[in-house]
Amino acid sequence: MVMMGIRHGQLPVRGGDNAMSPTATSRRSSAGVWAWRLTLAVAALLALALAGGYAGFIARIEQREPTVAPRTDAIVVVTGGAQRVGDAIGLLGAERGSRLLISGVNERTGREELAKLNPSARELLGCCVDLDYRARNTIGNAIEARRWVRRHDFKSLLLVTSNYHMPRALAEFSHAMPGVRVVPHPVVTEHIDASSWWNEWRVARVLVPEYVKYLVARLRSMLEDDPETSRLSVIIGGRKPVSSKPASVLGPENEKRTRLGAEERGA
Repeated sequence: MVMMGIRHGQLPVRGGDNAMSPTATSRRSSAGVWAWRLTLAVAALLALALAGGYAGFIARIEQREPTVAPRTDAIVVVTGGAQRVGDAIGLLGAERGSRLLISGVNERTGREELAKLNPSARELLGCCVDLDYRARNTIGNAIEARRWVRRHDFKSLLLVTSNYHMPRALAEFSHAMPGVRVVPHPVVTEHIDASSWWNEWRVARVLVPEYVKYLVARLRSMLEDDPETSRLSVIIGGRKPVSSKPASVLGPENEKRTRLGAEERGA
């Protein structure tokens, strides 16, 4: 007997396995809310950690240049500004180190160009300065400096670079040369005032990327043993940190370290 109100072929729907009770729906909704809250909490904690780390990074940036530099075996300056090189040559002249490595020199820049910018240091450039054309970034600077340090058996370095670049440079050099004492000598420029990091976009545009690079450098140093064999450095930088060309074929006219001194002796 067919019940009234039910068409042929239709049966009343009963609660089964596919039906969801109000209690189950409520539980699933509650779980989704808690998952969303947990995600927000983790994101907030991560943001606070990054902000705190950034504040600590800013606090490590020196606002004044050292008035007295300690005596070390040698000096390394990372290129990126004429003031850096000038200060490093001045430290060499003050006998803060026996030799100076200028790392990351542009392949079109030679000793003569450097001598024109630092005329009083022409003699020092001829006798006690080495030019590195192979390093392409801060990792490459550390690699080439390590090779140079090993070649001369230096035990301590005075590291010269901009104040905002110093935390990352120290991280890279310390990781590459754990047995060498690396002493920072930050150069403070007028272009970047780290104290105004919170209210000047021009300053933040330099410091925020530098902070990110610093974090990557610290993380990479925990994951790898040797920067020369690092795949991460290639992925991050987009190319190898050191040029594959031999040092003997780089630089203006493949100049040698003693060429300038020889020219002066013959003059």
